Amino acid sequence: MSDARLSWSGRLAAGWGCAESFVTRLFLAAVFVVGVVAQFVKPVGDALQDKVYLGGALLTVVGYVLYAEVQRLHAAHRSQRESEEALGGVVRRLEGEVQRLNAVLRPRAGDVVTPRDLEREFQEALEAGGDVRLTVLGFTGETFATPLRTILQGLNRDPLRTVSLRVLVPDFTKEIEVPGQVGADGKVSDAPRFREQLRHQIAEHESSLKSQIGRMALAGRGTLTVEFRVLHMSPSLKLYFINNDVVYEGIYDKLDLRPDLEITAAPEAEDGLLLDLVGYDSRLTRWSLDGGDHARAIIMRRRELFETFWKAAHELTPATRLPAQPGAS
Repeated sequence: MSDARLSWSGRLAAGWGCAESFVTRLFLAAVFVVGVVAQFVKPVGDALQDKVYLGGALLTVVGYVLYAEVQRLHAAHRSQRESEEALGGVVRRLEGEVQRLNAVLRPRAGDVVTPRDLEREFQEALEAGGDVRLTVLGFTGETFATPLRTILQGLNRDPLRTVSLRVLVPDFTKEIEVPGQVGADGKVSDAPRFREQLRHQIAEHESSLKSQIGRMALAGRGTLTVEFRVLHMSPSLKLYFINNDVVYEGIYDKLDLRPDLEITAAPEAEDGLLLDLVGYDSRLTRWSLDGGDHARAIIMRRRELFETFWKAAHELTPATRLPAQPGAS
């Protein structure tokens, strides 16, 4: 019974809401008609006193018009507000679903992933815009520079985007045993000509990334800075930082013992072997700040390690970039 009364009162309120505008307009129209009649029909005018009725009638018309316009604008505004609220609700639900899906698809802290996962997260960070800082510790920078160049070229227009790239690699101007040359006794030693090749590779990767600075600015994709530094060390650890939030870490866990054809034309010669490091398909462990205290502690330690190396490293200058050309004075 109570529900029936509520339903009846609701229908009554809705009916009055629909009729209110019509009743009001009808009343104002009646006032207007009476005012006009009072002006021109003397008995009516005398009954309503003197000749002030025409002005009153006109004011009533103005009031009627204003009322109708206010009602129309109010209805339009209410409809627009309701539409905006509905659309906002849909957008919020979609954003929540996208975030949930990304959380499911993205590797969790401590997960072992492939370099492809790293490249996808590079792309996500860069496409999101804002201030993006990518930091790398590696061998020659190849697994970083090659995919990143493609990602930078495909970014959408965003003049406010700023991208900072820092790459730390070994200083191959100095002797090093790994990578190196394997002698007849099975012992490894420095391989000067191979180090020259590595220096050329590093210079090419640096040039490849720096070539995007002007292109990004011209296309309105943002501001790019690139810095390479070198430190005398054997490449064993690889680190990739995305801002201060995420770090991927791995090791060069594969050795490649192959002929050094620059030393000898006979591949089977024992003194013509190179001991090289391979890491393009190494598995990586991902750590993120949302992975708990353990993950945050690892990120902090890896960051401290890199920053210590970076401060101690040397800039990649012509002296450390490329070997002197034969015959150069």
